[in-house]
Amino acid sequence: MKTTGKVDGLASRLLRAVLPLRCLLCGGAGAGGRDLCAGCALDCAINRTRCPRCALPLETPAPLCGDCLQHEPPFAAAWAPFRYGHPLDLLETRFKFRGDLAAGRVLADLLVERAGIDAPAALPALMIPIPLHVSRLRERGYNQALELARPLAQALGIPLRHDLLARSRATPPQTGLDAKARRRNLRGAFTLLVSTPLPDHVVLFDDVMTTGTTLREVARVLVQAGVARVDVWALARAPHRR
Repeated sequence: MKTTGKVDGLASRLLRAVLPLRCLLCGGAGAGGRDLCAGCALDCAINRTRCPRCALPLETPAPLCGDCLQHEPPFAAAWAPFRYGHPLDLLETRFKFRGDLAAGRVLADLLVERAGIDAPAALPALMIPIPLHVSRLRERGYNQALELARPLAQALGIPLRHDLLARSRATPPQTGLDAKARRRNLRGAFTLLVSTPLPDHVVLFDDVMTTGTTLREVARVLVQAGVARVDVWALARAPHRR
């Protein structure tokens, strides 16, 4: 397994103290204490108008989106402060697939900043990041959801556990699959590792919520285990593909 530190490790803090901040997207001067300029930060679209149940970006406010009306999710509410799109997707790709921990640090900073503005009023008793299968974790060297969840949980004062769930079956990538194929791909892929009761209110965290299939499947596992309320959070929520 590759050896990597936390997103905001000692080495990165030392580098920031010595080197000037530079925008990872355009190369301009960083702003706000991060390697992202003010202009590129503004281009990261805030998910202001969203379905309160699944955080799907909406054109106008509504009690629920059409998807949630037709297929009620097993989770109670969702929070995803950004819309997934350019240029946020560039940072996410660098962090998730290219081992760029500097990009992960910027994303974590943006996430914590938004949490200070519009975090859900009802905070959970426990945060659980979506796990990677051991083969994917060995290949990547770190779980991007866990690395984003750590600073968020610390900022909000929420206990975080990453040893309660396992991705027990390696699944093909979800990219390019329709909703039905995604559900079939993930069925039975997650296992709860503990037999002791969990708190009544738990939040699942993932880096990006595309169709919500992964979070639905894991939420279903927790509900079946007796968790009274499961919420789902993510850095960003993808709009419907046209």
